[in-house]
Amino acid sequence: MANQGLFSAAKSMKSVKLKFRIPYFTEWGQSLLVCGSEPMLGSWNVKKGLLLSPVHQDDQLIWTATIAVPCQFSCGYRYYVVDDAKNVLRWEMGNERRLSIPHLLPEGHTLELHDLWQTGADALLFRSAFKDVIFCKNSTFNIDRPEAILHDELVQQESILVRFKICCPNVQEGTSVYVIGSSTKLGNWKVQDGLKLHYTGEYIWEAYCVIPRGDFPIRYKYCKYGKNGCFSLEVGSTRELSVNSSKSQSQYIFLSDGMLREMPWRGCGVAVPMFSVRSEDDIGVGEFLDLKLLVDWAVESGFHLVQLLPINDTSVHRMWWDSYPYSSLSVFALHPLYLRLQALSKNLPEDVKSEIRNAKERLDGKDVDYEATMATKFSIAKKVFMQEKDLILNSSSFHNFFSENEDWLKPYAAFCFLRDFFETSDHSQWGCFSNYSKDKLEKLVSKDALHYDTICFHYYIQFHLHLQLSEAAEYARAKGVVLKGDLPIGVDRNSVDTWVYPTLFRMNTSTGAPPDYFAKNGQNWGFPTYNWEEMSKDNYGWWRARLTQMGKYFTAYRIDHILGFFRIWELPDHAMTGLIGKFRPSIPLSQEELEREGIWDFDRLTRPYVRKEFLQENFGDSWILIAANFFKEYLDRYEFKEECNTEKKIAAKVHSCAEKSLLPESEDKIRCDLFDLLKNIVLIRDPEHDKSFYPRFNLEDTSSFRDLDDHSKNVLKRLYYDYYFHRQDKLWQQNALKTLPALLNSSDMLACGEDLGLIPACVHPVMQELGLIGLRIQRMPSEPDLEFGIPSQYSYMTVCAPSCHDCSTLRAWWEEDEERRHRFFKSVIGSDDLPPSQCVPDLAHLIIRQHIESPSMWAIFPLQWV
Repeated sequence: MANQGLFSAAKSMKSVKLKFRIPYFTEWGQSLLVCGSEPMLGSWNVKKGLLLSPVHQDDQLIWTATIAVPCQFSCGYRYYVVDDAKNVLRWEMGNERRLSIPHLLPEGHTLELHDLWQTGADALLFRSAFKDVIFCKNSTFNIDRPEAILHDELVQQESILVRFKICCPNVQEGTSVYVIGSSTKLGNWKVQDGLKLHYTGEYIWEAYCVIPRGDFPIRYKYCKYGKNGCFSLEVGSTRELSVNSSKSQSQYIFLSDGMLREMPWRGCGVAVPMFSVRSEDDIGVGEFLDLKLLVDWAVESGFHLVQLLPINDTSVHRMWWDSYPYSSLSVFALHPLYLRLQALSKNLPEDVKSEIRNAKERLDGKDVDYEATMATKFSIAKKVFMQEKDLILNSSSFHNFFSENEDWLKPYAAFCFLRDFFETSDHSQWGCFSNYSKDKLEKLVSKDALHYDTICFHYYIQFHLHLQLSEAAEYARAKGVVLKGDLPIGVDRNSVDTWVYPTLFRMNTSTGAPPDYFAKNGQNWGFPTYNWEEMSKDNYGWWRARLTQMGKYFTAYRIDHILGFFRIWELPDHAMTGLIGKFRPSIPLSQEELEREGIWDFDRLTRPYVRKEFLQENFGDSWILIAANFFKEYLDRYEFKEECNTEKKIAAKVHSCAEKSLLPESEDKIRCDLFDLLKNIVLIRDPEHDKSFYPRFNLEDTSSFRDLDDHSKNVLKRLYYDYYFHRQDKLWQQNALKTLPALLNSSDMLACGEDLGLIPACVHPVMQELGLIGLRIQRMPSEPDLEFGIPSQYSYMTVCAPSCHDCSTLRAWWEEDEERRHRFFKSVIGSDDLPPSQCVPDLAHLIIRQHIESPSMWAIFPLQWV
């Protein structure tokens, strides 16, 4: 019988009814709304979307809405949670839903869409790490559009047409997906007689079935069935479909049942810095093409992932300091350190080949000689460039690369030229070039410029780095290995990005992290904080461009310090340590609020509280000398002099005194003691709003606080706790929901967030909602009452690891901290015996096995690096 479409023998139609139905629990004041690509669904304007109405059904809250649509209607749509003013509170994740109504659906009939809310976890499997690497074998399935015929019994209103639809990415070759259930049409729970689904692309399996009304309600499950008879039924409760008992008209139900419920996929990987991926072919340091050997090893070892530290150019100072991979000169340019010289040309002159051989031998040490390696690679690369520049720069492949990357490539090349010309990356020292403009840039990179070859050399290096990393990345994809990159939270204040986009950064500030177990004075990374308000004006275009660039090479990435997208620990640029900071954004304590609580003496609370006895206690008999050089008397206390009232000023003066042999003790001790006195405050006054204040972190630890009256102590303790743990949650949640989706939507990479440190209550719910995978380090647990994490209790949406690049290796930690080693052996290993003094193989095996067997999606093990 010839098939005339999805349905046959139906009369022409003018309109049909479309009924949306989705179960979802909301909070008071929230509603569900459907918005889509067509005008009747708002044309993606949520304010004009279709509101749904709730009704309780058993233990579920069901939201529904019905709308008349024309024949052959098709659209994309998505569900949103909104408030009473239709402001978006959250939206479902994943790809937009697509609907095409069968063009022969009878006029006036209703098509019910039974949907399930798409979570962030559901969306992960459509990221390139899974789609293009882990489950790419599914692309070999033939796409088969299922068709159904409208039988006579359906026309006679005795049956219901049901479309079953399930997402199932992990299907082995030779395996089929079935739905079985309580109806004879579903095999009466026998898989051999069940309904076989057809693969329709994008992990989706569908089938249509005409089911007699008398069979309802039906109970069913999805399952996988292999040619070898291997049968796998989905886990969890049995699904159920009920229908209205009314027989006034035939019904059509399209089920979208979400994900097939099975044991979730889990994998292992290794983390290693790029400079440590060494081979016999590299010169002094790991190179991009060495990744192919690491991928081969990963495949042989059963690993599915290789994670790298950042690989962007960090050549700010042109010295060994630049070996720190988190202080980028450019967030787009790749690091020339990882260039394979031998791959620059197939026709290297013999003298260049000899120079390469000598360099390999000279630089093949245990440690990386950063400066010598960089100098050698640039020297040799320039010789090859001068030989082949015309051939390469006129090639179609280079022209394609240049046209795709010129927005960042031109400023990068110009910056490198100016850095070398002025012998500094501090662009404030570049005279007329300090202020970037496109006109100045075009003159700098003009073909008529005398230094044009120098500009082109930087193009040339980036072009070959792109080719070599692309080759390695494609190799990893073909081998089924996820290549995972790292997205640093900051950029160096003397970078291409701060030169070209100065308004995107708060250049008078510095980023860091508040004090924790590992850093009692906090951390000061030195990067300028972001001007999120300015970044939002083009929908975070700078961030989107960064992620697009990363997506050319990686299928997954780690977001460094993801807390920075909720709030950042901001310090003044004159700070050297990380304690005297505040969160940005945050709601400060206002002067009016403090005065209502009886707090009036703001000078006393915001200025360093230094008494004579403090100086005597810290400096002993030398206190008079210290006081004379660094302080002036003020009533019954001492104040820092103007020339040493910041950490940087103190450090400079202490160093000057040390050079003159005026210090009674070591320079480091005097500096640290003076820093402690400078930080002996209770409140921090906002330099931009003098009636706004922030409680100093751990203010109760200060003698300034201890000398206050009891009323002031009680008020400040209460306000401190409110500031750090309550009043900011909604603000930080809103901030993250503005910024993070811009990142996540700008590439198909799988995103993992480094959520370590002081974790606000809003962080994990937002990460779960957005489908962001968290990080669990056993020695840095997120639970405040635990000293060590318990891998068996980690959630699936995590990456677990025994250590990371921010802490010592497992073996080093075990052998350097005897007391913690004893506690670990007792609480984690469960033994009262004396632990071994060394991390013996049996112990390492046990800890590794704990992580491999954890529920985490990924277990990643850092490899020791040189």
